[in-house]
Amino acid sequence: MAIHFERDDDGIVTLTMDMSGSANVMNAEYHQAMGAAVARLESVKDDIAGVVLTSAKKTFFAGGDLNLLITITPENAAEALGFLEDVKGQLRRLELLGKPVVAAINGSALGGGFEIALACHHRVALDDDRIRIGLPEATLGLLPGGGGVTRVVRLLGVQPALPLLMEGKQLRPARALQAGLVHELASSRDELIAKARAWIKENPAPQQPWDRPGYAVPDVRVGDPNLYGLLAAAPAVLRKKTHGVYPAPEKILAAAVEGALVDFDTALAVEGRYFVELAAGQVSKNMINTFWFQLNEINAGGSRPDGVARSKVAKVGVLGAGMMGAGIAEVSAKAGIEVVLKDVTLDAAKRGAGDTPGITPTDSDADLAGCDLVIEAVFENRELKNRVLPAAEANALPDAVIASNTSTLPITGLAAAVPDPTRFIGLHFFSPVPKMRLVEIIRGEKTSDETLARAFDYVLQIGKTPIVVNDSRGFYTSRTFGTYVTEAVSMVAEGVSPALIENVAKRAGMAVGPLAVSDEVTLTLQLKIRDQTLADDPTVAGALGDHPAFAVLEELVAEGRTGKAGGAGFYEYPEGGRKFLWPGLARYARADAGVTERDVEDRLLFIQSLETLRCLDEGVLTSVGDANVGSVFGFGFAPWSGGTVQFVNSYGLGAFVERADYLADTYGERFRPPTSLRERAARGEKF
Repeated sequence: MAIHFERDDDGIVTLTMDMSGSANVMNAEYHQAMGAAVARLESVKDDIAGVVLTSAKKTFFAGGDLNLLITITPENAAEALGFLEDVKGQLRRLELLGKPVVAAINGSALGGGFEIALACHHRVALDDDRIRIGLPEATLGLLPGGGGVTRVVRLLGVQPALPLLMEGKQLRPARALQAGLVHELASSRDELIAKARAWIKENPAPQQPWDRPGYAVPDVRVGDPNLYGLLAAAPAVLRKKTHGVYPAPEKILAAAVEGALVDFDTALAVEGRYFVELAAGQVSKNMINTFWFQLNEINAGGSRPDGVARSKVAKVGVLGAGMMGAGIAEVSAKAGIEVVLKDVTLDAAKRGAGDTPGITPTDSDADLAGCDLVIEAVFENRELKNRVLPAAEANALPDAVIASNTSTLPITGLAAAVPDPTRFIGLHFFSPVPKMRLVEIIRGEKTSDETLARAFDYVLQIGKTPIVVNDSRGFYTSRTFGTYVTEAVSMVAEGVSPALIENVAKRAGMAVGPLAVSDEVTLTLQLKIRDQTLADDPTVAGALGDHPAFAVLEELVAEGRTGKAGGAGFYEYPEGGRKFLWPGLARYARADAGVTERDVEDRLLFIQSLETLRCLDEGVLTSVGDANVGSVFGFGFAPWSGGTVQFVNSYGLGAFVERADYLADTYGERFRPPTSLRERAARGEKF
């Protein structure tokens, strides 16, 4: 049976969820098993003392079946709603059984799994920092539709519930206890069950708070004048955050407030209808596709070479104790790896190491002895990298993997600095390293499968997400993100309002406006990358040399406006105040620029998707999942879209080609869609 039913001599029934497969999920098997279990409990309720609900898996319950949810469409929405209401009906019968029901949460309880626990009168969780508890549906474009919105609002109140629901927070058990989502913690599995049984014996006839006479949601009472301020302000505050491209938080707010003003069962119905509306929409399909299916495939080793044994790094040497090197050293040390952080001076190395345990600062290559991985993270200068790499390689273990954290310089060329280029690879981290989830692994022409596999395993070891790309200038992320920044600066040159460009970019879902990003990476770096590209490949001189964006960058740099680090760029950075766009940019403005808001948005999004498709055509990218995940985690491409390739899928390939042709005819050949895309669109295929 998928749910084992066991009654002991004290009359306590233990329901142990054990679905087929590696995890418990809310699918047809669960629905049938829970229905049978609840019916059986109802038939024997006069002869039992209570119920303990737990799991035979490592996790308590993984949540909804996303394979099922992604198939919901407007056409079958009514059927999906019926299934959902039946699942919720079973949980309602469980909490109205008239006997104490306790959730013994022995592993992570997320989404639908925590909604099952919320339907229990008492929740005891195993106090293990690996366990996560919460309702993360919003991160997949959904809302908690199994009673989660309704019960958490009634448990905590609307205002405390909204951040947990709208941000999809996943809490460790101790934090869940503090937040009021669980009632007790236990230090072991035995104690977990013992505490559940003890509570049953002490509470023979419990009721959920919301089923007690006179109950009201803690902070929402009809007629309360304080409520009207919240209701008036909340949608505006939310809109400022979501820019209208994330429907899930908006529906969560609506379900929470509307549900709080009606009775419990009506609130469940309201929540269910909003859930199915989201599940049938395109945004949830984009986000589920990328942030669940493709991300899981990547983390399971989808781009890792077969036939190479799994490995772990024991000692890593990091060359360069600047911001990037220090960040790499920190995340490696926190993953339990011994770290040597080398810089030109010991003082610089010590500053980079800070107070993180496990990092040995040094100015000597000799201290790299015993390293099975060396990561060079010095300035983006080929001569400097060629100088530090051979000495480090000579002191590390004979079979050590040698990596460069370069963001643009081709790996094959850098590999010439070491005697064995098969052991050389690119590991492109993103700033700030401790916060950014992605690492772009770049395979040079001679990089071996073993080196690639060992690099992949290291990225997973430090808790990051690896994507794998083949060598080219700028690789995938820097090359594609560069088009976003350059396109924005081109629009400034054409006379488009800088404020319009920044606001439209954020409204489209980009993490940061392109002119703000340009300042962050510095205008001088963009010019250096152009100059290095021209020096290495004179055939691109026409495309780069005459590009209007670079004329603007050159003018600003000549006036000392080099970016945020220099104190001035596209923005002004007043001491102690908020940055603002430099008024001097008005000199580029033209009343007759003639670029509509829609064209601004599409130029910024389409240029990145088109560059991604070129990377796929050229073999720089070999996986659509790597493209999508890399675009969102690496350079903040609009998460609602599911990434640069999923954006094309959801737009519709035929419609995308037509729109790209319009942009190419109007603004330049860089928007002309590749032949491969036209052919795929003609065949009616998606990526």
